[in-house]
Amino acid sequence: MRPSPEYFAIAPRVARPIVGLVGDRMDWHARELAGALAARGASTRRIRLELCGFATHSASGLHIDGFGESLPDAVVIRSISGGTFEAVTLRLGVLHALRERGVLVWNDARSIERCVDKSTTSFLLARAGIATPATWATASYEQAAQIAHRETVAGPLVLKPLFGSQGRGLKLIRHPDDLPQRAEVAGGVWYLQRFVAVERDGFHDFRLLVVQGRVVAAMQRHSSHWITNVKRGGRPVAAVVNDDMKALVIRAASAVGADFAGIDIVYGANQEPFVLEVNSMPAWSGLQKVTSFRIACVFADALLAALAGRMPRGAMA
Repeated sequence: MRPSPEYFAIAPRVARPIVGLVGDRMDWHARELAGALAARGASTRRIRLELCGFATHSASGLHIDGFGESLPDAVVIRSISGGTFEAVTLRLGVLHALRERGVLVWNDARSIERCVDKSTTSFLLARAGIATPATWATASYEQAAQIAHRETVAGPLVLKPLFGSQGRGLKLIRHPDDLPQRAEVAGGVWYLQRFVAVERDGFHDFRLLVVQGRVVAAMQRHSSHWITNVKRGGRPVAAVVNDDMKALVIRAASAVGADFAGIDIVYGANQEPFVLEVNSMPAWSGLQKVTSFRIACVFADALLAALAGRMPRGAMA
């Protein structure tokens, strides 16, 4: 699919805006973004979030890796490194503080918190009336076992890591005995979701990329296995999606407050679409393989247009 023409229009830009790219490393995605932003007159600097912190005596109240006491014009979050609960809380606190200081943060800490915790995502989707598989989350093995005994009568469940991505750590629960004990469950939390995928000459689902309330790219993933992620062997195919699916994923991104998101859709037994996940730090290398334009360019245009719209008069180039 192609984006609408306005995505490639040249928006007013802040004179030489500086964009911080948060990530463990300058991976392919970060390099693509840096190149697209540079082509549009913006400069980028890598930010290692683990080296950031608070410095309340300074003008900004923060110390940002690569910036010292100054602040970037915008920040894009590619990844957040793991660590102790305290370390992750500090990193998210820095992102919250950047937003409070008026820095444009994509996605901001609140959206990341909502999406990284899959149970919160499921709650917000359901509360917004968005079709998503029935979900249960508990830190009690006894409660998880009760759920498995009750719900597997109607069909399988999927056990997912509460924090996880790219199809890692998924387990199909067909019978109560399939439920793993606490030592085998990441973080001691059982996140269980109704299995709604249907085999139709293999398994298929969709990944759509939403930027600023618009669907900019889409693909269908094919696999002989029910786990269809490209990193797990799924085959990406270009997809043309209908207006109903576009509206569904735009509502899903809005429900978690995401400026950009990768959203997974699967069709159930009655051909009804379900939102499986909303990813606030999505990869798009697989999607790029079946997309005719550079996704990073669309992202850069949208980011700089949003940044220009926030700046006071006289700050435009």
